[in-house]
Amino acid sequence: MVRISFIIPLYNCLPLTQAMLSSLRATLPAELAYEIIWIDDGSTDGTRDWLAALQDPAFRVLLNERNLGYAISNNRAAAVARGEFLVLLNNDLVLQPGWLDPMLEAHAQLGDRAGLIGNVQLDARTGAVDHAGLVIGITGKPIHARELPPERLRRTQSSWPVPAVTGACLLIARSLWQQLGGFDEAYLNGGEDIDLCFRARAAGRINVVALRSVVRHHVSSSPGRKARDEENSYRLARKWHREFLAAADYGVRAWCRECLAAAWREPQSEDFEAVLTAAAFLGGLRRTWPRAALIGVETGMARELARWKEMFSQ
Repeated sequence: MVRISFIIPLYNCLPLTQAMLSSLRATLPAELAYEIIWIDDGSTDGTRDWLAALQDPAFRVLLNERNLGYAISNNRAAAVARGEFLVLLNNDLVLQPGWLDPMLEAHAQLGDRAGLIGNVQLDARTGAVDHAGLVIGITGKPIHARELPPERLRRTQSSWPVPAVTGACLLIARSLWQQLGGFDEAYLNGGEDIDLCFRARAAGRINVVALRSVVRHHVSSSPGRKARDEENSYRLARKWHREFLAAADYGVRAWCRECLAAAWREPQSEDFEAVLTAAAFLGGLRRTWPRAALIGVETGMARELARWKEMFSQ
């Protein structure tokens, strides 16, 4: 029985793909029953010739007749997958020893509550943390968390709950993928992973980052990766506006920090009550979000929605 189906969509960048495969082979447990499903999305750089020459019974190759995008490619591959788990991998990853087991362990710990399992991703060029989950920022938009939880928590917790994780490297039970219907193909090369995570949350699942799983990532190396960011963000915000605000703890904390910083710079410019409640919240003396902070995040999201509406009405 196949335990894991690794799904790797490709669009050019052959040298990165070859390096990723080397790192994948070097880091998989010897006893693991797996398959690797390659799906090429119209590459023109020799990737298809390279795929045709691969000789490995664990490999399966799918070819799109033309460039269809990330969501459709992953959905096509997942539809033929046989594994208990799907592991989505970008072709520009450099996988590090021991990256897989912590993700499986995080899923096992959550049991029936498990949603999508992500991990810590370092920028391959700089070594800086590029992803420790996706959180809702001060303008009510999903952003990459680029700071790890405090060390005292990392010593006792192997996983960290987050609103969403990136599709660059994630693990999901195939049964849950099928239940959720896979990626929404209305998104084009962005936003589909966040949408899937919020659908998992709506189904009562918990998304987490496996803190002891670390990979390196050549961030956004695929051609055209960012071309549709504004449209994808607008679609996400229209669909998940309320849910984004309900998950905006990170953004609320960022607002509180900015409030205190502004009060320090200009003591007479800030509302005393807002400053006091912000300090109490950040200091752990208050558990509920300060109303002014929530209004601040809502206002930021309203501005973004208005900007997108104007942009796409032209």
